[in-house]
Amino acid sequence: MTGWTRRFFLTRFVPAMLSGWLSACRTVLELSPTPRPFTPTSLPSPVEVITAALEALRREDPAALWAILTPASQAVLSLDELRALWRNTMSTVSVQAVDIEPLALIQEGETVQARYRIRWKTVLFGDLEAEGVMMLRLLPEGWRVVWRDALLWPALGEGERLQVEYIIPERANLYDREGQSLAVQGEWVEIGVVPGQITDERILLQRLARATGLSPEAIRSRYAFGRPDWYMPILALPSERLTPFAADLTATPGVTLRPRSGRIYVGVAPQTIGVVGKIPAEALDQWRRRGYRGDEWVGRMGLEAWGEPYLAGTHGARLFIQPKAANASPRLIAERPFAPGRSITTTLQRDLQAHAEEIFGDRTGAVVVMDPRNGDLLALVSKPAFDPNTLIWPHSPPPPPGAFLNRATQGLYPPGSIFKIVVMAAALTYGFTASSLFQDPGYWDGLGPGYRKWCWLKSGHGLIDLPTALTFSCNVAFYQIGFALYQQDPDLLSRVARAFGLGAPTGVRGIPEEAGLVPDTAWRAQQGDRPWSVGDVVNMAIGQSDLLVTPLQIARMLAAIANGGVLYRPRLVWRIGPAPGQPEETFPSEADGHLPISEEALRAIRQGLLGVTTHPRGTAARAFQGMPFLVAGKTGTAETVPGRPPHAWFAAYAPADQPELVVVVIVEHGGQGSAIAAPLARQIFEAYYGLPRTPLPALPAQEDR
Repeated sequence: MTGWTRRFFLTRFVPAMLSGWLSACRTVLELSPTPRPFTPTSLPSPVEVITAALEALRREDPAALWAILTPASQAVLSLDELRALWRNTMSTVSVQAVDIEPLALIQEGETVQARYRIRWKTVLFGDLEAEGVMMLRLLPEGWRVVWRDALLWPALGEGERLQVEYIIPERANLYDREGQSLAVQGEWVEIGVVPGQITDERILLQRLARATGLSPEAIRSRYAFGRPDWYMPILALPSERLTPFAADLTATPGVTLRPRSGRIYVGVAPQTIGVVGKIPAEALDQWRRRGYRGDEWVGRMGLEAWGEPYLAGTHGARLFIQPKAANASPRLIAERPFAPGRSITTTLQRDLQAHAEEIFGDRTGAVVVMDPRNGDLLALVSKPAFDPNTLIWPHSPPPPPGAFLNRATQGLYPPGSIFKIVVMAAALTYGFTASSLFQDPGYWDGLGPGYRKWCWLKSGHGLIDLPTALTFSCNVAFYQIGFALYQQDPDLLSRVARAFGLGAPTGVRGIPEEAGLVPDTAWRAQQGDRPWSVGDVVNMAIGQSDLLVTPLQIARMLAAIANGGVLYRPRLVWRIGPAPGQPEETFPSEADGHLPISEEALRAIRQGLLGVTTHPRGTAARAFQGMPFLVAGKTGTAETVPGRPPHAWFAAYAPADQPELVVVVIVEHGGQGSAIAAPLARQIFEAYYGLPRTPLPALPAQEDR
């Protein structure tokens, strides 16, 4: 073929011929959800091989590309090496997706060159685009791709690699509603020991024990196996906390203090605030794809995890090509400036949170404090808890079992008699009135003599109306209501419960939560054991059966009773601070539902709740004796596993005539709600209003089931 003929063939005939190939490639690369697999034994055409290779680049499938490399290329680059090289390249540049566009193909004898355009969509640098050339050779086994490092990125020469230089902004702070810090960047001091420098171990252990709170035995165990010249870290403390001991420690032979910056936590609401931690090795590639270098401390739970995109800011970065020659200068190909982190202001009230945690003590359970007027969460207590400051440094003692569970939003409990609020609302909406009367002899035989059910007060409450039944928490009255509602519709009570916000997430922003469970006919059918029955509804009418709720759901429900029927989405995140080019972002309170009951029914329920703390026979009357303002609430004692004490509940709002605070307390296996949970709730009300704290009384058990 003459030179002119070859030029004509390549510039006129081949482009026309390629139009069909380009169309086919685009179909494969862009439209086909499952690309046709390549099989080497079929001796495919160059177009098919290139199509498969480009598709492998697009799908980030090194195995598919390696399978069609020439044997010589495979000999110098194993599949494992290609996988590692590919993974490191894509994560280094934070590639999220790859687009490929075929451009042209030129064949000369037993070689083919295919031009293509590649586009990386990256987190750090936006879209990066370049044109590359892929070379094929015809071998006895068919057409094969020749490996070149430029297949990783067209601008790479052989042996060159992409490298990123990061600019990492300081992590922003978390604040309470009054601007008090909850988590901040601050100065730490790591305390270490060099064993060979110790001159008086008794004094060293004595001083370290005073500074760290660790026992001498625990301190010694942390350096006992170190070589004489090794630095052995003992514990890290915020610099302010270490200040009173710094002079003595500095003067102690063998002790070394190393300052460093890091996250400092006030120590309240740890499950809600969360904690930062190192990126786990198994998640490193994922985080690098998000634009992280990989050695940062990132949010691992709570608001620290949810708020990571705000708190961490935007990493700045410069992308270089690092030449193979040691003395060659890197070539800059892209860069992005950093953006500072943005602070998060919560609705929590730090001082109240600290008081509530101290009042709850070492019990297991949860507290929710909410403003019923807008759904703001003022305190979220979950015990057992942990100290986040101890988790972010080596040699930290493990937290107690279950400490990471946020029981305020993730703890699932039968509500016990708290649920009678919902049952009363259903009764007032479907056939009963506030003046409906119930006779309670202490038991109920509505399911037949063989299925007698008892009131918690074995002598019975006598003849009472509906609000009084709520005040006294009379089981017999609510058995009768559950039975009557079932006769109307087996799922009626379940539907009302869902309308009160139970059985579904509340929508709280920033922390995980559980949906709970409101059982019904369909749910029981899914279990496949037995059909839904009247006995299920009768049990549910006193808050038992398979019903499960979270303390947050109960607080939201009671807030709606207090505020006139509005179900607010609980608000924890109040606002996100500004940054250059980004204005402050606020999260207004959101009303996302309304209780399906009348004003008259609400008044009757409130009357019954007020009687709980004010009527001489109210189940929490003794716990609230002498309270300077009216409190409306409901006790609950929820049966759990046989042989263990019940869960103790109390849910209340105050002042009863102008509600501005809701408090929900649950103590796991705590016993009677009136004796255990109600006094704790009183102390939390007193802390909020700045009143002297009433000592916890030794109240006799008087609560219902």
